[in-house]
Amino acid sequence: MIEMTKILIAERQTLIRQALKMLLETDPRFEVVAEAKDGDEVFSKLGQFEVDLLLVDLTMADIAGLELIARASVICPNLKILVLQKHAGSQLVTQALKNGVRGFITTNQDSTEFLKALHKVADGARYIDPDIAESMLIDNVTGDDKSMHTRLSPRELEIFRLLVAGNGVNDIADLLIISNKTVSSHKKMLMEKMHFSSMADLMRYALQRNLFEENAIVFEHDSQLLHHTQLPQETSRGRYLDKRVLI
Repeated sequence: MIEMTKILIAERQTLIRQALKMLLETDPRFEVVAEAKDGDEVFSKLGQFEVDLLLVDLTMADIAGLELIARASVICPNLKILVLQKHAGSQLVTQALKNGVRGFITTNQDSTEFLKALHKVADGARYIDPDIAESMLIDNVTGDDKSMHTRLSPRELEIFRLLVAGNGVNDIADLLIISNKTVSSHKKMLMEKMHFSSMADLMRYALQRNLFEENAIVFEHDSQLLHHTQLPQETSRGRYLDKRVLI
């Protein structure tokens, strides 16, 4: 008789959690014992229930993904972790694997591949989504293991630079002459691409890579976008932009 694997589903979107639970209920190997919509609930549920496998989306709203993994592993040292992500760059995958994750699968895969990944991780093996594995292999062979910010679109990179220079969404909207909603949409997308959940993550990333220098912000990308080499002017909200981000 196959031993039952008890699963905690950690996913911020209710509909996705419900869909995952329904899919897992079709396999007698798995039992969903708890669900969580954010990091706090993950830690709470790990303390309340006996969990063998954590199925997690690392883009939780209240905690950075790698921190969530590290803390979950401390609470449950024998916990197996499978990450389900929309995007998963090779740098994040590599770091997560070092931090104890057993597997990565993207939402591009079908239900058969998803269950295959769960079985492998439940059995103690590793699983890497074929698309991610191919990307990591190419990066390794070509030496193209880029920093996460280099994967942003020109506009996302521009907004990233303004954010880490200390500007809010409204300030950026004023500077770029676009709506607050558009800035927020770009911010959400770049945060997802970089697998960050807070501004603290963005600032830490910029500091770790020495992207800061005083007095200005330099934009070196698409000529169709704004080019700011010096920004001494005051924004409409009374804030000065006085830092340089070199990327």
